Amino acid sequence: MDENLLIPKVHDIDEEMTEVSLRPKLLKDYIGQTKVKESMKIYIEAAKKRGEALDHVLLYGPPGLGKTTLSNIIANELGSNIKITSGPAIERPGDLAALLTNLQENDVLFIDEIHRMNKSIEEILYPALEDFCLDIIIGKGPTAKSIRLDLPKFTLVGATTRVGSLSTPLRDRFGIVSKLELYSEKDLSTIVERSSMILGIDIDKESALEIAKRSRGTPRIANRLLKRVRDYAAVLGNGELSLEITKMALDRLDIDDLGLDNTDRKILETIIYKYSGKAVGVETLAATINEEVETIEDVYEPYLMQIGFLARTPRGRVVTPSGYEHLGIKYEG
Repeated sequence: MDENLLIPKVHDIDEEMTEVSLRPKLLKDYIGQTKVKESMKIYIEAAKKRGEALDHVLLYGPPGLGKTTLSNIIANELGSNIKITSGPAIERPGDLAALLTNLQENDVLFIDEIHRMNKSIEEILYPALEDFCLDIIIGKGPTAKSIRLDLPKFTLVGATTRVGSLSTPLRDRFGIVSKLELYSEKDLSTIVERSSMILGIDIDKESALEIAKRSRGTPRIANRLLKRVRDYAAVLGNGELSLEITKMALDRLDIDDLGLDNTDRKILETIIYKYSGKAVGVETLAATINEEVETIEDVYEPYLMQIGFLARTPRGRVVTPSGYEHLGIKYEG
């Protein structure tokens, strides 16, 4: 068999640059998350009318739902610059001080994975968020001096997949807290059609909906699947994404009708077969399937629980009767 049928040629496109180009720039172009979007529009307009910096914003929810995109939109709507970093990247107090002192009036500072920020650095952030000032200690021992620097009014946008891991003092300093939910198939289908237009891909509504159904409620996954289906269409078809070639491509990618991939099925089958369907602790499950605990909790569990295939109990994770039925396994609970 021709290897091209199994391993389609990938277009020579910088994936990261393509991903950036697919992101909307303004709230009016942002699809889904209606409640968050409408509330954010009011907060931004009110801040602009007052001529003040927007209150600090905390965005939380599973990966790939648009937290980074929304932070860029906030900066664009405010007409401000945005500085982007992540919690693990801020290793020393000096790193945070350098970021804060380089901000201009009404700038937006975006910290991704803010729950992974060092606690000692977190404490330096408190006066910056509340009083827009920075306390720096110069020197050591008896000659050490404390200097307070005034900072411009800025907006911190923090993003996290684990809001429960944030310390209470940090969480309480965010004036706006918004949860991003998994997307509906209709919204995802609209996102796929919009991305197709930007990428110059011919796609019909049925194919866009098929990709949406298998995208686990996540725009990032929808866009990734769209690009992969495009590759199959380029090699096995005429470049147009028909329903037939879309289904064939997604089946070969081992993405089933509900968006479950090999790892999802492995999680469910491990509980059913290796542990006889009994409750399994997440650390035991992670060790068995050779995955990180955080990956299971942040990436796989939310969707499996959302569709009712997995349940958390005090003793551990269990597969529901619906999960058995989807895998074609008889439930003997």
